[in-house]
Amino acid sequence: MIFVVDDNLTNLLMAENALEKQYSVLTLSSASKMFKALERAKPDMILLDIEMPEMDGFEAIKRLKANDSYANIPVIFLTAHGKPDIEARGIELGAVDFIVKPFSDAVLLNRIRNHLNIDELIRDRTEQLLSRTERLLRMQNGMLFMLANVVEIRDPNTGGHIGRTTIYISILLEAMLAHGVYADEIKNWSFDLVVSSARLHDVGKIAVPDAVLRKTGKLTSEEFEIIKTHSLEGRRIIERAIEETGEEDFLLNAKLMAAYHHERWNGLGYPYGLKGTDIPLQGRIMAIADVYEALTSERPYKEAFSHEKAVQIITEDSGKHFDPVLVNVFLEEMDKFDKARPGSAPGGRV
Repeated sequence: MIFVVDDNLTNLLMAENALEKQYSVLTLSSASKMFKALERAKPDMILLDIEMPEMDGFEAIKRLKANDSYANIPVIFLTAHGKPDIEARGIELGAVDFIVKPFSDAVLLNRIRNHLNIDELIRDRTEQLLSRTERLLRMQNGMLFMLANVVEIRDPNTGGHIGRTTIYISILLEAMLAHGVYADEIKNWSFDLVVSSARLHDVGKIAVPDAVLRKTGKLTSEEFEIIKTHSLEGRRIIERAIEETGEEDFLLNAKLMAAYHHERWNGLGYPYGLKGTDIPLQGRIMAIADVYEALTSERPYKEAFSHEKAVQIITEDSGKHFDPVLVNVFLEEMDKFDKARPGSAPGGRV
């Protein structure tokens, strides 16, 4: 369907006569009527007069392009003036072409046909690109799940830990967005990708010997030092994957979570001893989700703590272990954490 918008009845009739044999045409005598018609139908193209009372063509195209529902509809301006400055302004506002009045049937049909063909080609190519992107994302997420499963299979004490931490990460991210917390830092994040990346925060445990990783009793101080190496090993593993695949954007969040989720706000964490906001935000977010999951899950060496006890511990460690701004977000959403928490589930060392 093509909308023809012009306050001159003769121009509307000429356009309708030229187009009706090949296209469905709706003629409209003002921009306001066009917007009312758009509420009922979305055309393939709009032919828009510039000089109209009440709302001229320039104002009308501004409103079209500002509305996501109409922004992609190609607009051709109809004008009695072929002045360069008028054309320049129209193109700047988003018009795809100009047709000078009075127009011939052949010129009108050829211009419309050319632009509709181009628009169809763009839509087809866009759909193909989106399809390929979706397939790539499915493949990437599949790789994350597979690698995360390898970690859980190697460590029988960590059953469910990875899945639960991703749920808690999702709750925190949604709350940060809702409350405007660290808004500048997260505004360009793909939340789905960040949540998926959280599955690799413990991938470095692949490099920890079975005798330590699978031990059911309390670790010695030497064994705990070995466990601590999983942060550095996780970073190395993911950096090697980035070098091999070139997928830095996809794996960057995973690298930051793996490397920094055991850093502490007061600088007493590991492996780098970073302090405050020097710790990447991904690591600070992961720290809260990781610790809450560990506290509320059963371990071979301890019972699961209650939700209330976990909240108390995290609150007391605000400004010491955890980013105090993120602790406030956690406290706002702690009921959601409680609801997402399994009543009693086996877990593993963080």
